[in-house]
This record gives sequence, structure tokens and C-alpha cells, in this order.
Amino acid sequence: MDHVRGTAAATADEHLIGEAEKIAVALGRMFPGLCEVVLHDLRDPQHAIRAIENNLSGRRAGDSATELGLARIADPQYPSVIQNYPNRFPDGRPAKSTSIGIKNSAGEYIAALCLNLDVSVLSPVTLALANLVATDTEQGEQALETLRDRNARELRQTVETLAAERGGTPRSLGREAKRTLVRQLHTDGYFDSRDAAQAIADLLGVSRATVYNYTK
Repeated sequence: MDHVRGTAAATADEHLIGEAEKIAVALGRMFPGLCEVVLHDLRDPQHAIRAIENNLSGRRAGDSATELGLARIADPQYPSVIQNYPNRFPDGRPAKSTSIGIKNSAGEYIAALCLNLDVSVLSPVTLALANLVATDTEQGEQALETLRDRNARELRQTVETLAAERGGTPRSLGREAKRTLVRQLHTDGYFDSRDAAQAIADLLGVSRATVYNYTK
């Protein structure tokens, strides 16, 4: 009975993601050259990108989840909609992003639909577009995620490898083992990215402040 129930749930999840994929494709094709639309399958974070329409970031299907995706996987209470936050494409172009988490009937995040608007082509057009290119001030200047795959994937693999060398998973390690792991990451230069501390915190199941304390 449990097997049947599990199979039905998996089928329902796949159907939900399939419907979301239709929306991603339609939205991307409505704004060619302007708005990248990405559907992340959070059931497989290492190969999360299910569809990417109007590709502006250089990522591809099968690439890993971003920091927001990892945060939703770790915490079902993470906000379902993060709207109009400042972002940046790998080549430096400014972007305005919105991320929509998609939950199944069990309340688990199984997907995320993300829109990344290239505001660099809009902002010079006219002052009338000021509201369109504006980002929410409450998000501040700190980027919530990076629109590239390599750094997040490499960091995750490194953390998992270092944890395995210590006989556990990143979240199962004791405090001192996590401290040692973080110090090694710091020595190896993984904190050069301003997003790294939060990504490491999500992987280890600790706060960003704790990660910084571990580096001291």
C-alpha cells in the first residue's frame, strides 16, 4: 500500500512539474531576448534545471540548483515567492529576478519557476520604465543568488567530499568537524564569492553568522 501511495505521489509531482514547464516555455517565448525563464526540479538538486527558455545566463538543462533552490529544499517554510530582487548575469549585466517556489500536496518544495529580466536593455529606453527596472528596496544590495552553475556545484561537491572524509554528511557532522571543514574552505579560497557563506551555511544546516564564526 505504501508503495502504491508513493508511486501515486511521484506521478502527481511529475504532472505538476510538467504543467509548470509549459508556463516556463510560454513566458520565455513571450519576452525573447529580454527575460530568461528557468524551471528547477528541486527533487534532483544536482541536475535541477528542467527547462531554460530564452537563455541569457549560459546555463543549460541538467545544471544544478541555485542558492534559493537549496534553501527551499532545506526549509519548507522558506518564502514561496521572492519578488523583484536585484541579480546579475555571469557577464555582469544587471538583472531583476523573481523566484516562485512550487509545492506538492504534501507541502514539500518540488520545483521553482524563476524569471530573470535583463534590465540593461530597458533602463536606457525612457524614464517611464523606471518602475519596471526597479528592485525591491527591502532586499538591499546583497544578491540572493548567482546566475551561474559552476561555483555552486563545485562548492557543494567539495563540502560533501570533505564531510565524507570525516565520516558523515555535511549536516551530520559535529560542531568541531564543521568548524574544521569551514576553515579549510576559507583557506582554499571558497569565500572569495560573497554568496559562498550562505551556500555553505545551507549545506551544513547552520546560520550564516555561525559560518563566519567558524572562520575565526
